[in-house]
Amino acid sequence: MILKLVRTPGIFLVGFMASGKTTVGKLLADRLGWSFVDLDEEIEAEQKTSIPQIFDQYGEEHFRKLETEAIRKRTRMVRSGRPMVVALGGGAFAWPGNLQLLQDHGVTVWLDCPLEMARRRVEASSDRPLARDPKQFGELFEARRPYYARADYRIEVASDDPAVATEAICALPIFK
Repeated sequence: MILKLVRTPGIFLVGFMASGKTTVGKLLADRLGWSFVDLDEEIEAEQKTSIPQIFDQYGEEHFRKLETEAIRKRTRMVRSGRPMVVALGGGAFAWPGNLQLLQDHGVTVWLDCPLEMARRRVEASSDRPLARDPKQFGELFEARRPYYARADYRIEVASDDPAVATEAICALPIFK
């Protein structure tokens, strides 16, 4: 394992909504024997409301501030030596300041899921406020790609089997 992960044992999964961050993150954490956190689920539990309700009542900027605070909380835990895999919300990596905070406290891995796969995966879900408009969904996908590309590593998600992406992450040089 690389020294950076020994000092700050955090793996932060980034990528567009429905790219598999939560599912892959759980598998990866289990394989490593680390804790797993889904940042969106944590925010909902702390706020005692859903993310769509936060967006609708307070707006995206308010949600992003809550998200940054949740990232700070988790990076403090990682810095204190608690190994964890964290699945970030789709927009967290694009919000100012979050990139540096994450890269200072672990390794970032982009799950690069094709647009059509993400679109198919969210069709059954109505709990994603930024997926409500199909045109906006595609534009957001394209707008966020340059941010995701700044991650330390990129894993191409070409399969609906999360074990494939998990294995690809485990094969990264960070574990050698």
